[in-house]
Amino acid sequence: MRIAIAQINCTVGDITGNTVKILDAVKQAKQAGAKLVITPELALSGYPPADLLLRETFCQACNNALAELATAIDDITLIIGHPSFQDGKLYNTASVIQNGAVIQTYHKRILNKSPFFNESYYFDAGSTPCLFKLEGIKFGIYICADFWLGHLTDTTSHTNPDILLVLNASAFHINKQVSRYQITHQFIKHTGISVIHTNLVGGQDELVFDGASFVMNREGELTRQLGEFVETVELIDIYNNQPIKGKLAAPQLPVASIYQALCLGVKDYVGKNNFPGVLIGLSGGIDSALTLVIAVDALGADKVKTVMMPSHYTADMSLEDANEMAALLGVKHYECSIQSLFEHYQSTIANHLHISPDVVELNTVPENIQARIRGTLLMALSNHSGSIVLTTGNKSEMAVGYCTLYGDMAGGFAVLKDISKTMVYQLCEYRNQINAVIPERIIQRAPSAELRSNQTDQDTLPPYETLDAIIEAYVEKDYSPAEIIALNYHAEDVNRIIQLIHTNEYKRRQAPPGTRITHCDFGTAWFYPITCSYKAWLTG
Repeated sequence: MRIAIAQINCTVGDITGNTVKILDAVKQAKQAGAKLVITPELALSGYPPADLLLRETFCQACNNALAELATAIDDITLIIGHPSFQDGKLYNTASVIQNGAVIQTYHKRILNKSPFFNESYYFDAGSTPCLFKLEGIKFGIYICADFWLGHLTDTTSHTNPDILLVLNASAFHINKQVSRYQITHQFIKHTGISVIHTNLVGGQDELVFDGASFVMNREGELTRQLGEFVETVELIDIYNNQPIKGKLAAPQLPVASIYQALCLGVKDYVGKNNFPGVLIGLSGGIDSALTLVIAVDALGADKVKTVMMPSHYTADMSLEDANEMAALLGVKHYECSIQSLFEHYQSTIANHLHISPDVVELNTVPENIQARIRGTLLMALSNHSGSIVLTTGNKSEMAVGYCTLYGDMAGGFAVLKDISKTMVYQLCEYRNQINAVIPERIIQRAPSAELRSNQTDQDTLPPYETLDAIIEAYVEKDYSPAEIIALNYHAEDVNRIIQLIHTNEYKRRQAPPGTRITHCDFGTAWFYPITCSYKAWLTG
């Protein structure tokens, strides 16, 4: 028997487009001799549909699409993920379709309660297992969290299937596939049941689904591995009720997976929201350089425009490197000095608001003015062209508030929002190994915002290796200040950084969305109050 895994890129709310994509996969599978096609979780509606599920018209549209889809299925069995409204309850459902009719339905029993999915808010939980036979093989069905968050008791009863089919919408983060393998190994060791995982692929707001669907036999051997971040319909051959060994996509280094995740996140955010292109404020620094090359790899050079906006603080090498990189990548590049605007702002503040020029010069006002002028110019170009502005700030800066509201934070999508500064360097080195498009001087020079004379980031911050390690320990690993200090970091650095993380929550709330690549990003997995008297940096 031959089974097809439909690792497809579905769009939330595009019920018609998703249906067409599913039928295309069915057609490919039939032509290749498959008898069963498996789609990802909620493939019909896209995942996660969130508050669309609260609209009765949306749920009814999904029900209607399912009925129409069923009539197009013959000579093959389709397992389709979709929301279903039945008897006043809404379920996350997988339906088995044969010969134009739904012959079985399974309702997800373990609902994901994480903040960025929050399925228990929308769905009712199912209560019964689902088993069906096809050509003598007994199949069971799980949906995503049914498998990852707890092994259900029916898997050890007399109803054990030969093969468990798992429909997934499992979002990417670093080393996610390793944990998937480990949990699947543990399940097979306990049950002796083969597992076929079908996972969604594509970007959806701040989430990226990596696909990477895979199959393990009852011995726990990996018999099939699909590629990461690609749409594909792959065939699995079954012999003696077990999947036999087939093609295994080559494993990638984590940095390669992260880079592909960022590219897909940009591609789908821009494409699925119908933006004609993107605008990037190019500075000659490493963050904007990485943002640019990701945008070009994701969208093509014809959809990317860059703008260099120097002031008298901008070094000549920054102008040279920005021009060189734009030329290497073949993007349209513009240069627009902000010096006259900057001087006008400063004089207006000093003269009309009765603030001494010396006071203005001593605080952060000049730095923020420059950032906000640049943000205003980029947004004006965005209004004119319809292209979306990609911001260039990284997670390290966002964590401690080294970013300017309505300035460098102004834009529609934050490509590096979940990328630490140290990871920025790793990604640049990785991309240059493919072909050198980021000038080496950008990578080697000391990072600087170039908002004052002879300014570097380390004037006011610890080295990024230290900063990023403390941020990771506190934000992603949930270590206490005392536990971080015990790792041989200075108490002064640890407490100051944690204080900055919490006092800048109000800034991060106003940041644009950006692709999640860590276990705990600031967009979907971090929910601390802005107004809060609890001082974590004083508690140990």
